Amino acid sequence: MRRSHRTAGATMLVVAMLLVVAMLLVSCGGQTTPSPSVVRPSSPAVITIVEPTAGETVSGTTVHVVLSLSGARIVSQTTTHIRPDEGHVHLYVDHVLVSMNYGLEQDIPVHAGTYVLSAEFVAADHAPFNPRVVSADTIFTVR
Repeated sequence: MRRSHRTAGATMLVVAMLLVVAMLLVSCGGQTTPSPSVVRPSSPAVITIVEPTAGETVSGTTVHVVLSLSGARIVSQTTTHIRPDEGHVHLYVDHVLVSMNYGLEQDIPVHAGTYVLSAEFVAADHAPFNPRVVSADTIFTVR
C-alpha cells in the first residue's frame, strides 16, 4: 500500500511540475523576440478614399470607389519578397474584407443602407505593414 501512495504522490508531483513549466512557457511567450521572418516592415504609403465622399448619398445597386495612393505603387504579383513601397489594396465594407484589388478604382455591389468604407495598402504577400496603412473610414448612404 505504501508503494502505491508514493507512486501516486510522485505522479502528482510530476504533473504539477509540468503544469508550472507549461504556464511559465505560455506567460513568457509574449516576451520573446520575433524571428526576422515575422517582423513586418513599415511603409511610406498613404491611402485615401476619393469617392464616395464622407456623408455622400448615392443611388443604385453599385457604388464606384476611387482611391488615391501616394508613396508606393500597386503590383499585380504576389510574392514573399516584400518591399515597403509595393503592394496591393484591400477594400473593407462595414469592416469586412470585400476585395483584394490591384487597382485604385472598383465598383462594389450595394443595397439601401448606410455603409462604412475603408481601404488598406498591404504588402505584396497580402499581409499588413507595421504600422498598418489604412485610410480613414468613409461613411456613405445608399438610397
